[in-house]
Amino acid sequence: MQLQQTKTQILRYIVNGVIATCVHYAVLTLNITIFGIESAGLANVIAACFGITASFVGNRYFVFPQSNGRLLVQSVKFIGFYGSIAVMHGLLLWVWTDIQGLDYRLGFLLATSIQVSLSFMGNKWLVFKA
Repeated sequence: MQLQQTKTQILRYIVNGVIATCVHYAVLTLNITIFGIESAGLANVIAACFGITASFVGNRYFVFPQSNGRLLVQSVKFIGFYGSIAVMHGLLLWVWTDIQGLDYRLGFLLATSIQVSLSFMGNKWLVFKA
């Protein structure tokens, strides 16, 4: 039962993550190409706020719906956890793009792959305790 539940959570987490990542990337692209934010790191931090919001809603109601924690407690834990990940994501993209002069899209993929590996475990055992 527990193994099946974890498999279901992982599948739902992937779906939710793809959606949240698309939101994040869309806002990042808009920030750079439409709004003219020159720093990819800054544009990414702003975009991360949108991706994090989409991720929280999806995790709470789709990935871990059996979690019975209080919304306020979960949201504070989630924001703190994802805030830390967003800082890591933004710093990595800043170094990759602004300092090294590499393509922000590749840096985004690298930072996101690290983010994915950290966030499922943190959500499962820290935020939603499911």
